[in-house]
Amino acid sequence: MQEVSRLLTGLNCGRALGTISLPDSAQALSSKHDFDLQAFCFQADKELLRQPRMVRVGLIQNSIALPTSAPFSDQKLAIFQKLKPIIEAAGASGVNILCLQEAWMMPFAFCTREKRWCEFAEPVDGESTQFLQEFARKYNMVIINPILERDIKHGETIWNTAVIIGNNGNIIGKHRKNHIPRVGDFNESTYYMEGNIGHPVFETAYGKIAVNICYGRHHPLNWMAFGLNGAEIVFNPSATVGELSEPMWPIEARNAAIANSYYVASINRVGTEIFPNPFTSGDGKPQHADFGHFYGSSHISAPDASCTPSLSHYRDGLLISDMDLNLCRQLKDKWGFRMTARYELYADLLANYVKPEFEPQVISDPLLHKASS
Repeated sequence: MQEVSRLLTGLNCGRALGTISLPDSAQALSSKHDFDLQAFCFQADKELLRQPRMVRVGLIQNSIALPTSAPFSDQKLAIFQKLKPIIEAAGASGVNILCLQEAWMMPFAFCTREKRWCEFAEPVDGESTQFLQEFARKYNMVIINPILERDIKHGETIWNTAVIIGNNGNIIGKHRKNHIPRVGDFNESTYYMEGNIGHPVFETAYGKIAVNICYGRHHPLNWMAFGLNGAEIVFNPSATVGELSEPMWPIEARNAAIANSYYVASINRVGTEIFPNPFTSGDGKPQHADFGHFYGSSHISAPDASCTPSLSHYRDGLLISDMDLNLCRQLKDKWGFRMTARYELYADLLANYVKPEFEPQVISDPLLHKASS
């Protein structure tokens, strides 16, 4: 069993991943409000010239609180009230950086293609940000707030956005989702298009962080760009269902952490959301009223290939992890991925690939064509 665990969750600095004790108040909130609560610790090797750079990270996964047929204002308020004790548990546990799931303040209605769900969109400094700013100030906590954004200054355009709230309650900046899915029920371009901000990394009081929203996890170059900009932790707030992506879920994040020498924090919503009007998705399947089951399973991957166990498939949850950011540089030194990469070759290939006259570099066996003639 020990060998199975080593292969499934890896070893952190040659040891099994340790757990950490949380305050009784956090445990009490977990019991009272029935959410999964787990806590772990990633170590780094001791260094002679640098002190450990320990950061405590929290991830929240949750289901919606009311049926999707309820008034929109009631739905949003109910989610706020549902998350309050989970955020309080994170604060009581000393979490430094907290990340919520993709579009946490609403049902994930982008399968329906009904425009009325646009009413949930809000400005960067809107209701959801204001709600979380109070917790940021109270607990000296950086909070990543993934919302459906309405850009008031640019024609009220809608974006899928993560707002970075500083530990003083200030807005540090935002990132917009770079890659928009068009697969199965995920037809999100009905509501918003690809982000226009690039790959920003936010320097916070607790380290350099970035946000790779949902579908961006399927794109290795997206992960790489955050690493090139210096990210130490990349958060992946998501909303994905079992039939579509569950076998890929633990693999992609772990690969990204290894290849880019940073931590990856993966968050997925949980539950099955049933919508008032059935819909189809152009894939030949009969009309249906739900996306499928959002399987939760939030977890954290480290650059040394170790990872935490996952939160529940079915319950709301809070995953807490201490992580020593020194591990990022230690793995860069060990493997030398940045040093051995051939960025000039990749840049040349990509520069040519985007040209209409691009020709793939394929060398054919001359005898192959001779034999077929």
